Amino acid sequence: MTYTAASGLFAATWLLLLFPLVGAALLLLGGKALDRAGYQFATLMPIASFVLAVVLFFHLKSQPTSGRAVDDHLYSWIAVGGFHVSAGLLLDPLSMIFVLLITGVGSLIHIYSIGYMAHDPGRRRFFGYLNLFVAAMLLLVLADSYLGLYVGWEGVGLASYLLIAFWQYKPAAGTAAKKAFVMNRVGDVGLSLAIMLMFATLDKVDYAGVFGGVHHIGHADLTAIALLLLLGACGKSGQVPLQGWLPDAMEGPTPVSALIHAATMVTAGVYLIARSAPIFDLAPEARLVVTIVGAVTLLFGAAVGCAYDDIKKVLAYSTVSQIGYMFLAVGLGPAGYAIAIIHLVAHGFFKATMFLGAGSVMHAMDDQVDMRRFGGLRSVMPVTFATFLMGYLAIIGFPLWSGFWTKDKIIEASFDKGGTSGYILGICALLGAGVTAFYMTRLMILTFFGKRRWTEGVHPHESPVSMTAPMIVLAIGSAVGGFLLILNGGVQHWLTPVLGKSAEEGVHTVNGTVLTIITLLVVAGGMSGAYVAFGRPTVRIPWTPPQAGAVVTAARRNLYGDAFNEAVFMRPGQYLTRFLVFVDGRGVDGAVGGLAALVGGTSGRMRRAQNGFVRSYALSMSLGAVALVGALLLVRFG
Repeated sequence: MTYTAASGLFAATWLLLLFPLVGAALLLLGGKALDRAGYQFATLMPIASFVLAVVLFFHLKSQPTSGRAVDDHLYSWIAVGGFHVSAGLLLDPLSMIFVLLITGVGSLIHIYSIGYMAHDPGRRRFFGYLNLFVAAMLLLVLADSYLGLYVGWEGVGLASYLLIAFWQYKPAAGTAAKKAFVMNRVGDVGLSLAIMLMFATLDKVDYAGVFGGVHHIGHADLTAIALLLLLGACGKSGQVPLQGWLPDAMEGPTPVSALIHAATMVTAGVYLIARSAPIFDLAPEARLVVTIVGAVTLLFGAAVGCAYDDIKKVLAYSTVSQIGYMFLAVGLGPAGYAIAIIHLVAHGFFKATMFLGAGSVMHAMDDQVDMRRFGGLRSVMPVTFATFLMGYLAIIGFPLWSGFWTKDKIIEASFDKGGTSGYILGICALLGAGVTAFYMTRLMILTFFGKRRWTEGVHPHESPVSMTAPMIVLAIGSAVGGFLLILNGGVQHWLTPVLGKSAEEGVHTVNGTVLTIITLLVVAGGMSGAYVAFGRPTVRIPWTPPQAGAVVTAARRNLYGDAFNEAVFMRPGQYLTRFLVFVDGRGVDGAVGGLAALVGGTSGRMRRAQNGFVRSYALSMSLGAVALVGALLLVRFG
């Protein structure tokens, strides 16, 4: 795709970043003077970016297809010899979709936070961090080079750390933030090495230069770059084996969970792979690894989601699973890039709806998260229930809701891959849909239906309008968003100039109608299983984890994912560090200290001969002369 220089209205693209960046700077540096009204200003900043994004979208849409990639050069960032990197922003169909999602959903989350954080003494700082998060994510998706993307990538990591640890007085929050920071550093090393390898092989890191030169890179180097990019994507998007930080990130305020899981951080990995489509198109082995990671992760997240009782952690593992669907889709190449983005957008609506709904439930239940202590909330929280229901129907793929249009396309594209691998991937995606229906129905039953199992003294009530209004808007998106995204080819045709042809133009392995019926039967089976286990009037909800054997125990321990990472990565690192400390202390420092002691000791003993008495020196000279004469005589007559 040919990039054109920004002019006219497109020259204002940089304002998309400026608005939230100014908000973050004012709130974080302005002091207590902004405690009262600062949050209102911070909320207006992403709204301003969203309004500008809508204007830019229609302006971009009015351009001919060949003119829908506008590079807004800001200034020359790095110029060393023949190496030049400009600070620029790329507005094209792919980045435009992400900008609309980030600013649109991000604005609604800011509005929701006004009510949710109304009584928190650190509200100004919280909104400053939210603005910083949005600004960093916008830079990530708008940068016109991998180096610019990396700056936004690290900015998102910093903002997530600050927000997850916002309630730092809670030990769990501090631990979760450190875990997220460290695990993301693993992925970030992969991304940084990929960028270095691009520079080493092409002497370029901008998208135009890299994509124009990928055909000149050796296959081994190209595959290495793709795999390193995948490692970075796994870190940010919480994919196996770097998924452990994502559920723990729930220790931050609920709006943070919605922002991370729906509109910003976890979508970064999907964006990275989709943006790097020209690289992955020429590295089929790496694409296969992407599909495997996606298939494993979608089943992993769904299985663990069945076992947790914490409403936010169930939704967190749901995100792990849904992002797995997106990875599976982008791993399919041109046939799956666009449908992965479609599901990502739909997921942004329904997952934000459910996370904000969970926050509303917590707000009413004195911050409790154990679903076994909920029940019967639909009658006292009708708006929260209705909006959450919209998100639930969307995620399980109920007919006509957004997930029905988007997730089914991923399942279909998986089967369309053909061969044994296609059927394996398709069955994994199909099985994931059934398990998703099970754990989400379980969540709905335990939270909103059945007997009231409230803790004594808790009196739940509906949340204020500032919280329910954004939930209603997102719920509408959850209901109709998927259909609108695929209407007349929708997003798939919009993304064709960037990502290539969509799955619709391929040859279908399984009849679409038959596959849809099979998928609905699988989903119905998952819903029925959850009702039998938790919904019947005779079922007693346990207050302690059921002793259901090794499978449930493993699921409650996230299938030993943390134990695996600890055994394979953390412990060897600890032992290596201890060994190096020992070598440094006893070896290097010991050798230096020993040599110093030898010289010092020898000098101290030799210094005793220098006592200042002439008679001692005369005696030494006499003894030396006698020894010298004796040596000469020995040589002469010996």
